[in-house]
Amino acid sequence: MPSAETTRASVREPEPVQPTREDGVAAHGSELIGGPVGRRALSGTSWWTPLRVVVLIAIGMFALGMVQKLPCYDGGWFFGASSQYTHACYSDIPHLYQGRGFADGLVPYFDKLSGDMDYLEYPVLTGVFMEVASWVTPGSGSIQDQEQIYWMVNAGMLMVCAAVIAVCVTRTHARRPWDGLLVALAPAFALTATINWDLLAVALTAAAMLMWSRGRALAFGLLLGLATAAKLYPVLLLGPLLILCWRAGKWRDFGTAFGGAAVAWLAVNLPVMLFAFEGWSKFYTFSQERGVDFGSFWLILTQRWGSPFLTTDNINTLATVLMLLSCLGIAALTMTAPRRPRFAQLAFLIVAAFILTNKVYSPQYVLWLVPLAALARPRWRDFLVWQACEVVYFLGIWMYLAYTTSGDAHKGLPTEGYQAAIAVHLLGTLYLCAVVVRDILMPERDVVRLAGDDDPTGGVLDGAEDVFVLGAAARPPRHAAHIEGPQVQWGGTGAAGDRSP
Repeated sequence: MPSAETTRASVREPEPVQPTREDGVAAHGSELIGGPVGRRALSGTSWWTPLRVVVLIAIGMFALGMVQKLPCYDGGWFFGASSQYTHACYSDIPHLYQGRGFADGLVPYFDKLSGDMDYLEYPVLTGVFMEVASWVTPGSGSIQDQEQIYWMVNAGMLMVCAAVIAVCVTRTHARRPWDGLLVALAPAFALTATINWDLLAVALTAAAMLMWSRGRALAFGLLLGLATAAKLYPVLLLGPLLILCWRAGKWRDFGTAFGGAAVAWLAVNLPVMLFAFEGWSKFYTFSQERGVDFGSFWLILTQRWGSPFLTTDNINTLATVLMLLSCLGIAALTMTAPRRPRFAQLAFLIVAAFILTNKVYSPQYVLWLVPLAALARPRWRDFLVWQACEVVYFLGIWMYLAYTTSGDAHKGLPTEGYQAAIAVHLLGTLYLCAVVVRDILMPERDVVRLAGDDDPTGGVLDGAEDVFVLGAAARPPRHAAHIEGPQVQWGGTGAAGDRSP
């Protein structure tokens, strides 16, 4: 009969991974707060748990992002066309309070607008979010006062979303809670959080990822369906999940997730579809008819080598073809990789592919990728390189708009400079994609797997056997003999895969 000591040791939870012990950038950065964690440090003995620290930092950074918008809050949104750009503090939120009928009490999707847009051009759940914020905004006072309060109300609601994202990312990788700091401290996250309403979809997607990591396929599907009802991009995650479940033979779990997503999306959209179809469809028709816009490589092509061939219809077709080719490439990578890729890795790649091939890249779209990047490649150096590129783009688009709205003064960044900023954004995203692909092809370079885990975001996929593979997947991983540290026993017969020292 085993002793009490050996019983306790056998059920003890694995030690959390300390970034300051494995990440050089994190170790150097920790010098600001006393240096790396020592090997004798006691974890779990303080009120300051990783989750609480990450959430508080995320809220603090969000608040700093709000402070960065003060020049616009005090007048830039209301007086002068270019001051909101020269201060890099633009936000759609106050402008659309009146521009989309919320100031007049119009009901989104049902009441027609009198301005440049017939109906609200946002998905239904985002429209509900905007409408709820307008209910809290008092209808008295000047329109400037109302727009300021409307922005503050939305900022408060979006701060809750930011906290949810921090919680979900911190808890998704149970052994790597400090990876949530990547999200909390991301500069582009703080700068773009209150430009638009994207954080609602990002929070629902992060919650869905957490549910899948816990093996709760139905909850994942329901949350992902709600996220898709707030923004279109979350539905893309079903593609990689399909291929992963195909490789692992987890068809029932995928079917449950897909069914939950369909039910949740229909529950939100169907009432509006039935009673206000024209207003409901505006988001989809606007996305289709919208021309080439800011941030895309298509804009560089049209500005530098304008051609009659580059019409909106042709670019829609070309962008769709490029996206489909990207999806096929990700599917082939999944089926032929030496080890089944982690779900977070493929989720990041599919959303990044959508961003790179799309005909528009608004600066707040970086929010879509931040939580996925933290889960896919939790290494500070690569994350900060990418974030630096995104900050360059954030400044570039506002300086370009300042240039185009300042008349003969030409204050800001000319067209060539803005094109360079777009190129920096594209190259930064491609760099992070390349590192993730390298980790998939050489899993011994994956920092998550190097610590002894298989797929913490994989849920039922974590440690599961492969039932369908192609090419290199049937052979041992390259350079496997050079792995140092904990190793994963791939394709175990059951749960999370045995881990050997």
